[in-house]
Amino acid sequence: MNAAAAATAIRLNVRVSLVITLAAFVGVVAFFWPFVVAPGKLGSNYAPPLIFGALLVLVLCVVLSEIAEGGINSKALAMLGVLSAVNAALRPLGAGTAGIETVFFVLVLAGRVYGPGFGFTLGCTSLFTSALITGGVGPWMPYQMFGCAFVGMLAGFLPRATGRREVLMLATYGSLSGYLFGFLLNLSFWPFSLDPDSSIAYLPGLPFTEQWQRYLAFDLATSLGWDTGRAVTNFVCIVLAGPAVLTTFRRAARRARFRAPVRFSTSRPTPPPDGK
Repeated sequence: MNAAAAATAIRLNVRVSLVITLAAFVGVVAFFWPFVVAPGKLGSNYAPPLIFGALLVLVLCVVLSEIAEGGINSKALAMLGVLSAVNAALRPLGAGTAGIETVFFVLVLAGRVYGPGFGFTLGCTSLFTSALITGGVGPWMPYQMFGCAFVGMLAGFLPRATGRREVLMLATYGSLSGYLFGFLLNLSFWPFSLDPDSSIAYLPGLPFTEQWQRYLAFDLATSLGWDTGRAVTNFVCIVLAGPAVLTTFRRAARRARFRAPVRFSTSRPTPPPDGK
């Protein structure tokens, strides 16, 4: 058994992999709903994000139940609980001021060490826990959970690297994921955030290319500075703390031996000598 397999905390069998793939597809549709469903088509202007948000919650429940059924053991569950609590405690430190968010670098490093399944699950549980602590529960929460799930999962699929090269790769990915997270989250509320007469506002009925150009202009005009703060925070945190955190995570994985097979001894104890 190689080191990467031993460190993988959540086993992705064929069924779980299929469920996560379908969940990712649903997540993409939920984020890109402005290009799929126009506001007002489902009863009211605010119905689409609410419907897709509820759908995301159901999908996440299905994914987590599939993982819990056979892909996660008690040691991985304990690690998940500890890191979810750590992320929930770290998130208020940044509080999103100027885009500074401290929740992502642990998510990236954990996804890298413990695998894509663990990264996906940690992204969901971290945002859910921190939302309960900070009072951030709302219709945006499922989108935040899914966005972080994507960030953690993709970190587990990064190519092999070691030493400084690995830290630089993770820091670059962390920086890009800061922009990706903001880009996805903006899609969930873009249709309702501006006056329809604005040149960067959502306008139902436009061709996809023009709608896409409007969204890119909206994202650059309203979110670029905020996302840059998040990207810089991720890069700096991973460069500074990455080597030590990666070492700690891998040491914990070696001691936990998540994928170690369970063997039962068939030998019987030697009976004591007669008279004793």
